[in-house]
Amino acid sequence: MPLPPRTLILGGARSGKSRHAEALVLEAARAAGATPLYVATFRPWGDDPEMDARVRRHQARRGDAWESVEVPVALPAALAEHAHRPVLVDCLTLWLTNLLLDDADIDGHTDRLLAALSDRSAPVVLVANEVGLGLVPDTPLGRRFRDEAGLLNQRVAAACERVLFIAAGLPMTLKD
Repeated sequence: MPLPPRTLILGGARSGKSRHAEALVLEAARAAGATPLYVATFRPWGDDPEMDARVRRHQARRGDAWESVEVPVALPAALAEHAHRPVLVDCLTLWLTNLLLDDADIDGHTDRLLAALSDRSAPVVLVANEVGLGLVPDTPLGRRFRDEAGLLNQRVAAACERVLFIAAGLPMTLKD
């Protein structure tokens, strides 16, 4: 089945969502004779060896088949710049974290993201964490993050032709 223009993949931590997204984008890129682009939104926030190891594992798993760019905030611009090639964005939740910590206009950035998604001619797969299934966070920032993540996921899901939820490495179709 061909990849639709816009796909959102949701799931919890270590659910297999990135691995599934990578397989979809790699297949679409091969079919188009293109090199897939991995847009990483992670921003290092200091000395964190465990997170550094996670990044290295992701990079090693992808290997040389991918081109990668690091885009902690300017995601809409990166999607516009690479509108003609298959792209994987991993992940919207880290992008949101960067916006929150920068005290940025989240609604404005989301509006620009949605506009960039609608202007693309090649498929894009966006990965995001589903953070609203657990306990209510005990801090105001934690509750704001959970709420903003839920709102962002809803807006992006509405703009996507396909939405998948990954649990235990298994994809469940929410929208197609």
